[in-house]
Amino acid sequence: MEMYRKIGLSISFTLCMLMTIYGQQKTNTENIKDKLNSTKNKYSSYLFVYFTASSSKDEEQIRFALSNDGYNFKALNHNQPILSSEKISESGGIRDPHIMRAIDGKTFYMVATDMVAAKGWDSNRGLVLLKSTNLLDWKSTIINVPNTFLAFKSVNRVWAPQTIYDSVKKKYMIYWSMRSGNEPDKIYYAYANKGFTALETEPKQLFFEPNNKACIDGDIIYYKGKYHLFYKDEGNLNGIKKAVSNQLTEGYLKQDKPLQQTTESVEGSCVFKLNNLDSWILMYDVYRKGQFQFTKSDDLENFKVIDEQVTMDFHPRHGTVMSITNKEAKRLREKWMIGTENIKSIQSN
Repeated sequence: MEMYRKIGLSISFTLCMLMTIYGQQKTNTENIKDKLNSTKNKYSSYLFVYFTASSSKDEEQIRFALSNDGYNFKALNHNQPILSSEKISESGGIRDPHIMRAIDGKTFYMVATDMVAAKGWDSNRGLVLLKSTNLLDWKSTIINVPNTFLAFKSVNRVWAPQTIYDSVKKKYMIYWSMRSGNEPDKIYYAYANKGFTALETEPKQLFFEPNNKACIDGDIIYYKGKYHLFYKDEGNLNGIKKAVSNQLTEGYLKQDKPLQQTTESVEGSCVFKLNNLDSWILMYDVYRKGQFQFTKSDDLENFKVIDEQVTMDFHPRHGTVMSITNKEAKRLREKWMIGTENIKSIQSN
C-alpha cells in the first residue's frame, strides 16, 4: 500500500509540474503577443513635415501638419513655420525637411537642405541637422560640405538629405544628392556622429546610375529584407524610379519602371507606411502644377492614385511623414492648435 501511495503522490506531483509549466508557457506566449500587439498599435497619428514654396524665404521654412489616418492632414500653427530658418541655417532658407524617430523611440532627427532658391539652383553648399526629444524644441547644426571636406570643395549643390539607421554599423546614416561642378547630381552618404551634430565620415557615393544621369531626392525604405531607394530620375523621362539592394550602402540595381501615376513632372517623393496596415503611401510633388499626389501600394511595386481620399488645408512642397503616438500628437496639438480646430479623419468622409 505504501508503494502505491508513493506512486500516486509522484504522479500528482508530475501532473502539477506539467500544469505549472504549461501555464507559464501560455503566460509567456500571451505576454509576447501582448508586446507585439502593443508595438503594432503604438502609433495612432502622423506628422507631416514640409515647406511650402520657392517664391520667398518666408515659405522656405519648416512647417508641421497632423493626420489621424494618413489621408487627411491639418496644418499646425496656421501653416506658419515652427522654426525660423534665419536662426538655424546658413543661407536663411530651409527646404526638403526629413524627419525620423531614433531607435530609442524617444529621440527625433530632422535633416534639411540649407538653401534659398532665389539665390540660384546651384547656390547652396550644405545641410542642417536637427535633434529633439519632444518634437517641440530643436537643437540644430549647420554642415557646409565643401568647408568640411576638402575633397568636395567644388560642390555647388547639396540637396534633400534624409537619415536612416544602419543596423550593422549601429550608426545613423545621412544621404543626399550632391553635384560638383557641371557633373550630374549623385546620391552620397556619410555617418552622423553620436550627438547628431556633425558628419564623422567623408561622403561616399551611394547609388551609381547606369547611364550617369542625375539623381536627386533619395528616400530609402527597408522592406522584406531589401533596401528600396526611391529617387527622382533626371533622365529622359523625369519621374520617380527605384533601385533595390540587399545592403544599405551598396549594390543598388535600378528598376526602369516609372512609379509616378501621372504624365506631369514630379519630384520630392516620400514613402510612409500606414499604421497597423500592410499598405504604403507614395506621395510626390507635381511641382509644375503646384499639386501633391498621393498613391497607395501593398507591395511597393504597384501604386494606385488615391487623391480623392486625401485632404490638406495647405499646399506642401517636398516633405516627409512620420508615425507618432497619441501622446505626441496631443503635445503638438496643445502647442500649435486652438481648441476649436479639428483634424478630419477618413471615418468621417
